Amino acid sequence: MITTDAPTEDPGKSHVHNVALTRRRTLLAGSVLGGAALLLTGCSEDVGPGGSRQEANAAAEARLRGQAARDSAALLAHYDATLAAHPGLGERLRPLRAEVARHAAAFGGASPAPSAPSTAPRAGASAAPSASATASAPASPAVPPDEKQARADLAAAERRTADARAAALVSAPPELARLLASVAAAGAAHAYLLTEDGA
Repeated sequence: MITTDAPTEDPGKSHVHNVALTRRRTLLAGSVLGGAALLLTGCSEDVGPGGSRQEANAAAEARLRGQAARDSAALLAHYDATLAAHPGLGERLRPLRAEVARHAAAFGGASPAPSAPSTAPRAGASAAPSASATASAPASPAVPPDEKQARADLAAAERRTADARAAALVSAPPELARLLASVAAAGAAHAYLLTEDGA
């Protein structure tokens, strides 16, 4: 009798136990599959066109270009202030300033009128292009009364800008990195020409 009682109780208990195990397995399998589906959806959004990684890269490139354009605009303002304070340096500074204006345009900044700085190095004529270069351009820097010191200050500004562009190369995409490197090299050459005593 002990043998017959045990089998009648076990089938019912094991059936309840089997149902519970089956439910747990179903829930576990469902959660694993749901998690996998979420992971796959996340991966496809990153890789697909317009994904967040591409948008982040585009935003980073836009920030680098914007900073380079603002740096060029600040440099233009420095050239304009120097030309206004020392009109006698016009022949020497106007070609360099024109190149800085081209750099600003290459980075997507507004291009100032090319004829204004080359025809009139006066304060009124040269201040207008720097204002049109960008709305966020800083105020004109103070220019020393001594021409040689004014050139040295301008050369220092060129060096700082070139150094900032060289530092930005690390995080720039290839095409922008080439442009930054080229403009940084031009800035270093400008700094040399500004401090050279001849001419």
